[in-house]
Amino acid sequence: MKMPVYFISHGGGPWPYMPEAQESNALLAASLREIPAQLPRHPTAVLMVSAHWETPGTFTVMGHPHPPMVYDYYGFPAHTYQVHYSAAGMPALADRVADLLRAASLPVEIDRERGFDHGAFAPLVVMYPDADVPVVQLSIDAGYDPALHVALGRALAPLRDEDVLILGSGLSYHNLRNMGPGGARPSAQFDDWLQQVLVQGSLEQRVGHLQNWSSAPAARLAHPREDHLIPLMVAVGAAETEAATCVYHETRAFGSITASSFRFG
Repeated sequence: MKMPVYFISHGGGPWPYMPEAQESNALLAASLREIPAQLPRHPTAVLMVSAHWETPGTFTVMGHPHPPMVYDYYGFPAHTYQVHYSAAGMPALADRVADLLRAASLPVEIDRERGFDHGAFAPLVVMYPDADVPVVQLSIDAGYDPALHVALGRALAPLRDEDVLILGSGLSYHNLRNMGPGGARPSAQFDDWLQQVLVQGSLEQRVGHLQNWSSAPAARLAHPREDHLIPLMVAVGAAETEAATCVYHETRAFGSITASSFRFG
């Protein structure tokens, strides 16, 4: 049985390292802790496609054997700029990813200096607190073309038969200027559309709907800038013909926001 693929809503900043944020993220944390038990086997590695690493005109894969940390957030407690997620990298997987992308005529580079951003280490420290699974990150393209990222997922699909866990890490709603009560309605409207397209809808029509996501109800209110939605396209491309299951859903994320995560396969 091949590995499933996930699109996860990763929460805000370095929340797992903040006791005051753990209670408000309890449902998200529970869903992340459950993922390893949902897998058919212990993965050989995680390939993480994070919304927080964008590269223009090419995809870039992390090739560092011992990735450092990228503290890409602002205004959080001082200790969160000292945390360290100690998972190893896997240069051999980085090379494999690069080969798959080149075979699909997709532009790719290997960055042997890049470290883990919080879109990667925040959910992973909950999923694998012992950091005992190697992790390789892969960037999204800064042009945010949905079709390009579906094609990226298709190119990565063979990794599922090699026991690599592909994770797309973003947020199903990401409007930083409207994370309070004003975001309740648009986040719920867009989440309803995601549920219809991903879980309830036709597999044959799923990619087409996602490529036209900006026509969905409240789409640009939910994602004024779609960086946190694009990892979903990669996940769908990697499991194009397989059904989706909602594995995390709440209506009070960040106090007022509807948020979801999905498993494919």
